[in-house]
This record gives sequence, C-alpha cells and structure tokens, in this order.
Amino acid sequence: MAEGDCELNEKRKREIAKWFLLNSPAGEIQYIAKDLRSVLNDDKVYNEAALEAFALYNKSHFICLELPDRSGEVLVTSYNELDEDEFLDPRTAQVAIVDHVKQVCTDMRPTADEELSSPYIEEFRCALDAEILKYVAEAYPKGICSVYCVKGKDVEGPGSNFEFVVVISAVRNSPQNFCNGSWRSLWSIEFKEDVQMLEVGGELQVGAHYFEEGNVQLDAKHECKDATIFQAPEDCAISIANIMRHHEAQYLEALEASYSNLPDTTFKDLRRKLPVTRTLFPWHNTLQFSLTRDIQKELGIDK
Repeated sequence: MAEGDCELNEKRKREIAKWFLLNSPAGEIQYIAKDLRSVLNDDKVYNEAALEAFALYNKSHFICLELPDRSGEVLVTSYNELDEDEFLDPRTAQVAIVDHVKQVCTDMRPTADEELSSPYIEEFRCALDAEILKYVAEAYPKGICSVYCVKGKDVEGPGSNFEFVVVISAVRNSPQNFCNGSWRSLWSIEFKEDVQMLEVGGELQVGAHYFEEGNVQLDAKHECKDATIFQAPEDCAISIANIMRHHEAQYLEALEASYSNLPDTTFKDLRRKLPVTRTLFPWHNTLQFSLTRDIQKELGIDK
C-alpha cells in the first residue's frame, strides 16, 4: 500500500510540474523550471516532467533558435517536425537538431531529397515565403516566419490539391522591465485546384505578462477565415499576404478598443487602477505605458 501511494504521489507531482511548465508565460519557462526543480527536490520526477513539457511548450510557442553556425534561425513547430528533435528549415534546406530542455540548436544537417517538396510545390511555397518575409519585415521588426507544406508535398503538377501552413512568431522578453510578450500567427492555406479556390484560415494569439508590483497576464486568441482565387504562384502569394495583413490589423484594432477600457471595466473595483501609474492601456500612445511600448513597438504589431 505504501509503495502504491508513493507511485501515485510521484505521478501527481510529475503532472503538476508539467502543468506549471506548459502554462509558463512567454519566455519564462526556464525561470519556472528552475524554481520547480528546487521545490520538487527530486531530479527523477523533474527530468521526466521537463522532457515532456519542454517539447510541447517549444512547439506550441513557436520558439525560434539560432543555428549553430549562426547562419540563421529555425522555428520549432509541429509543422516542420521531422523527428522528436529534428526540425526542417525549408528556406535553407537544412534540418536543425534541437535540445528541447536547454532550448538550443545543437547541430544541423542537410535535408534529404524525400524531406523536401517537389519543384512544382516549391514554386508556390517560395513565392509565398518571399511575400510573407516582406510583410513580417514591415509589421514585426523582431518577427520570424516560415512556410511549410503540410499536405501534397510530392505533387508534381497541376490537377491536385495541396496545403501550406504559415507560421509567424514575434517575442519581446524584457524581464528587467517586468514584462514579456509574444505574438503568434498560424495560417493554413488550402490550394484547391478542382474549384480554383484558396481557403485561408488564421489563428492569432497574443500573450503578455506584466509583473511590476502586480501580476497581469494577457492571453488573447482569435480565429478568422477568408478565401481567394487560385492563380499563378506570385499572384497567389500576394493575395494571401494581403489577407493576412488585413485580418491581423483588424485584430489589433479590436485589441486596442477592448483593452483601452480595461481599468474601468475588469479592474473597476480594485483599490487602485493597474498599472501603478494609474494610467489606462493607451495602445496608440506608446510613450505612456511600457507594456504597450514593448508589445506594440518592439514586437512591431502596428497597423
């Protein structure tokens, strides 16, 4: 009986540790992990929890890691995962080997032929990648993006359907200023040649943690759908980028409208308004509020 209780307690501790790690705010999992390890005082339980949780956290947060030769960066997502620690970078035709717990890229290798898309698919993917790079450079100065083929990568010519996923990740970590934040965009594009249409679906997520003399967290999500006609690769790419630009700007406007009144609604009954300066959330006036400046200016989520 005592042995069974011990096993159950160990399992519970592992699950609780995983929950804390998986729910860490953007950029703060290493801090949470350090404290958890100290509280657990059990390396076996911690290592088992960390091994599972870090991999899931890294992929869900679209973390970006520098390649070992410093030639570029690779996104860690479930859409470019070849193995549990191997992630494809289609732009450079390289595969990054990742240590999830340390959150570093330890090695890299060239891609095998079967890991790449066909020349026909690659023409569409490269055209879209070029347009998304332009858009991200304009809207997210610290943003990273990539385009992956998740369905039909072996299609050799017209007549078949295929699907791309566009991932955008922008992070601003500033713990010395008591705030961290991230913007994540996930766009799926279904190319349907039989009906000559492209179906576009977006999932946008903003996370922020402000902890100067308080603890305020933002976790906002938004989904949207759109469509455009099937055209030549360059024309498809421009249409898709414009759709993304429109919906993300529209979402930002909705955030601005919602959170500008936050202290007078959600925090109305508190003894003092947040943050300490008693100011509102002036999303447009980035000189007044450091969280807004870090999220909007540094992440670059401007219209």
